[in-house]
Amino acid sequence: MSDKTIIVQNLSKSFSYTKKTPGVMGALKDLFKSEKLSKDAVKNISFTVNKGEFVGFLGPNGAGKTTTLKMLSGILYPSGGHAVVLGYVPWTRQDEYKKKFSIVMGQKQQLWPDLPAYEGLLLQKEIYEVPDKAFGNRLKELTAMLNVEDLLNVQLRKLSLGERMKFELIAALIYQPQMLFLDEPTIGLDVVAQKRVREFLKEYNRKHGVTILLTSHYMQDVQELCSRVIVIHEGSLLFDGELKKLMENYVQEKIIKLEFDNPTIHQKLETLGKIVKRDQFSATLSVPRRQIQEKVRAIVNSLDITDISVEEIPIEKVIREIFEKKSYTSP
Repeated sequence: MSDKTIIVQNLSKSFSYTKKTPGVMGALKDLFKSEKLSKDAVKNISFTVNKGEFVGFLGPNGAGKTTTLKMLSGILYPSGGHAVVLGYVPWTRQDEYKKKFSIVMGQKQQLWPDLPAYEGLLLQKEIYEVPDKAFGNRLKELTAMLNVEDLLNVQLRKLSLGERMKFELIAALIYQPQMLFLDEPTIGLDVVAQKRVREFLKEYNRKHGVTILLTSHYMQDVQELCSRVIVIHEGSLLFDGELKKLMENYVQEKIIKLEFDNPTIHQKLETLGKIVKRDQFSATLSVPRRQIQEKVRAIVNSLDITDISVEEIPIEKVIREIFEKKSYTSP
């Protein structure tokens, strides 16, 4: 059996729509003759994902991320190209495939809000034909990992957003799929709930080897969970590779943060790097990546500092610049 869980070749999706003419007369005109238009949501993208990989699938709103996930999960039929997931063509919607993947969308619920979580999970058990013993064991494991054992009999609508998302994840994993598609799973959650969900996903991936494709606008999700990222913009592939490689090849600078006991002369700092931010007792400098060791030595030798740290430029800024330039490709 191939170690490739996902194989995507020149996958495309276009949506047709009718141009609306404004005004009453325009609406009457459209009744008899309307202009048909088409929008390319996904344009000939190709990539593969290995078994057990945790891959970040990044792009701005409207980039084609959710459309791609819907094609890979069989919800949408493509306009062109081909894809195989776990050995199945997703849009043929074979029953065997449906039992081997799961999709969680942060803005949509699969569990019934008026029912207690346990009853909703029992429904999942019957739909996916999970044996009683396996259901009991998995429920015990998942609720313990997410610390929601005491909430099983509480009506879902009475739970917090973070608690409801935890049960959505349990529902997605109760039949132990081999492929998990996550579309903004931490959207709207507070920082504590986001952290707990990330810790759970990381541990579950490590323990069970499930392949995960994650979309998220929270770069903290990507940094903590994904060693590899796929970046798309306006439906086209911009980058596919290690997150570390993206930073090394695209970002030409690093950030040095300094703290002082005494005020430091502005002109002295300017000779050591580009001043990003400063006040009397601290400064942030931007310096060329290739000169980082040289600059750190110069700072230590010439300034009276109490603390120094070297950091990467925030990944949010890196990704934003990639979207703006739209010209970066894999090395």
